[in-house]
Amino acid sequence: MSKPMLPTLSVDIPMGNEWVYEVKYDGFRAFLKWTESSITLISRNGQDLSDRFPEIIKAAKEANPPDQLPVLLDGEIVILNTPYQANFPLLQKRGRMKNKTTINRIAEKRPATFMAFDILEAGNKLTSSIFTERKNQLNHLINTINYPSIQMVEVFEHKSDIHKLLHLHLGEGIVAKRKQSIYQKGVRTRQWLKIKQWRSVSGFLTSFDPKNDYYKVEIWQGNKRVPLGSFKHGLTSEQSETLETFFKENGTNWEISPSVCAAVNCLMAEGEEMREPTFNQFRFDLEPDDCTVSKRDWDLLLFPEDVEITHPDKILWPEKQWSKQDYLMYIRAIAPYMMPFISDKKLTLIRYPHGVGDESFFQKHRAEHSPDYVGEWQENDETFIVSNELSSLIWLSNQGALEFHIPFQKAAARDPDEIVFDLDPPDREEFHLSIIAAQLLKHLLDQLGVHGFIKTSGNKGMQLHIPILEGSMSYEETRKFTKSLVDLLVKESPDLFTIERLKKKRGRRLYLDYVQHAEGKTIISPYSARATSEGTVATPLYWDEVTDELNPEDFTIKNVVKRVQEIGCPFQDYDKVRELQPIDVMRQLG
Repeated sequence: MSKPMLPTLSVDIPMGNEWVYEVKYDGFRAFLKWTESSITLISRNGQDLSDRFPEIIKAAKEANPPDQLPVLLDGEIVILNTPYQANFPLLQKRGRMKNKTTINRIAEKRPATFMAFDILEAGNKLTSSIFTERKNQLNHLINTINYPSIQMVEVFEHKSDIHKLLHLHLGEGIVAKRKQSIYQKGVRTRQWLKIKQWRSVSGFLTSFDPKNDYYKVEIWQGNKRVPLGSFKHGLTSEQSETLETFFKENGTNWEISPSVCAAVNCLMAEGEEMREPTFNQFRFDLEPDDCTVSKRDWDLLLFPEDVEITHPDKILWPEKQWSKQDYLMYIRAIAPYMMPFISDKKLTLIRYPHGVGDESFFQKHRAEHSPDYVGEWQENDETFIVSNELSSLIWLSNQGALEFHIPFQKAAARDPDEIVFDLDPPDREEFHLSIIAAQLLKHLLDQLGVHGFIKTSGNKGMQLHIPILEGSMSYEETRKFTKSLVDLLVKESPDLFTIERLKKKRGRRLYLDYVQHAEGKTIISPYSARATSEGTVATPLYWDEVTDELNPEDFTIKNVVKRVQEIGCPFQDYDKVRELQPIDVMRQLG
């Protein structure tokens, strides 16, 4: 197998009509090759990875075969968190696995994806064709294959578009490619330039190893010093000489007490290591006591520079002693997952300026003092809040907006783009009723061929979402559909479920709120926090999680980000299934 063409690292993103831009995914560079007799996945160093990632080989076998063979694709093996963010630590674990049974089990739960960005063969060699021609041929091939485990890396014409996406999704970087470039095997070329999205983390220098020129950096975790990691690259010769002299004059055996702080660029910092660390600058404005685990974790999240954070130490969840900083770190990390659900919709916020348990108020109108990046929608002399930017989401959250409630339609639309069943038990103690209702509704939807998604409400119940294409059903039609299904549940189990509007008449039964799905009504957004004492989150679930063991209190602002990074987002196919819904069947049922 040939060696791949390699991009050159660059500080600046090139501009001009001769360039296009792609997301640089954090994965394993590899070739995917189809022949008449086999399908193989080969690393950039020639190692056969087919047995390590059987889901990709299976996808290639089950997909529609290419028109012309052999086919050779160049790309990246990744485990996706979001469409533009890959999980490299999980991929590393997969790469080290040897047991076939374990690999197959993990591949089923958290599958890898082959992100193809180039095609080198399709019946004949294409390396002499220009990049745009190859990309068009690759696009045709991927559309023919039509299988989620093999995708094409998207091309952006404008730097600003990809830069905004990359920042939101906390991606690794950008690759700029000349439209007219040919594929040069084994060459590190300036026809392709890679620009990393560095995180800058700060620590204090503690030791120098003259054998390998590595400097060790530490930070504080409470009263304990813990490693941030080590670096050797990025220093000028003058800086290196200055540092070595400083260690000789002020240290013992090349070790010094905390005194000099430095910022180090990296892609990630976790445990005791930084990924691809490079010296950035000395931080003479910091004291060693400023360099903490908390600051490291905050800096890794790349908060927008145009949002001023106020009173980060303010406690918002008194029972847990969770601060506004804790909340903002959750919102920043979950933003790539949450923003698709709130974008272009008129928001209703519930704000708790002084935390849960104190005064709160609803807000749906845009305040006059809002920054320009907080969007608006004008309607009948009213100005509503729209949040399409990361900066807007962070700013609203900084204002104490703990809950984000969304309507069932976009601001500019008349018809819904989703149907939601609100499964509302009388209290937390009866949460099991929402589990029963969800399971029964899932059974009915499966019989109809309808794709449904389930989430906790973050409080006492659950909500079942059905995405539909805007304009495919009116509110009147969706109401008939929802009523027909809830009527079946009430008829089947009148002792468990009710559609009674008056609370005092419901008893201990679960309220199936189909009336809530209407124009002007709202529902809590997926991944929104809730103003509960436990700091719970309205959390998307996989259907196999909807069991008697399910507890809504298990999902909080402190663990939901880790959850989606480890097991993926259960709502990741939300937009994809809109076109697959059997709308005619749903209308007939109503």
